[in-house]
Amino acid sequence: MQNAYKGQGQNLNGAELKIGIVQARFNEGITNTLYAACREELLALGVAADNIDHVTVPGALEVPVALQAMADTDQYDALVALGCIIRGETYHFELVANESGAGVTRLSLDYRLPIANAIITTENTEQAIARQTEKGRDAARVAVEMANLLNTFDLS
Repeated sequence: MQNAYKGQGQNLNGAELKIGIVQARFNEGITNTLYAACREELLALGVAADNIDHVTVPGALEVPVALQAMADTDQYDALVALGCIIRGETYHFELVANESGAGVTRLSLDYRLPIANAIITTENTEQAIARQTEKGRDAARVAVEMANLLNTFDLS
């Protein structure tokens, strides 16, 4: 699978960063792989294991409130949202996908804090499995790059 993230050449040094990760447990087989790939990539980028905090929540709709609690602590340089929403036969898929995505974006803007959104939305389990590892890695790279970018601005 080709790497979808095009941040090569940017500041991907995570040595000085603290990262928080919120993982939805719904579709846990997928989200566990998302988390493992994200954590592995954060470590590869130099983020210290002690500087990676990880919490789980029931599902994608609960991810934003946990992200908000983490953001309220003012301890993190970036956050990561992990989840998996697979289309079903009802409108519920659209509701969960739209509301969780809007919540993550709103928090990022309100707190001026990078949040890498890796809540994947797919038509079926096969698509989710095909995306889980690379999307987890991408989320780590986005979090580190954006944290470093925002740290270059004087936002006080």
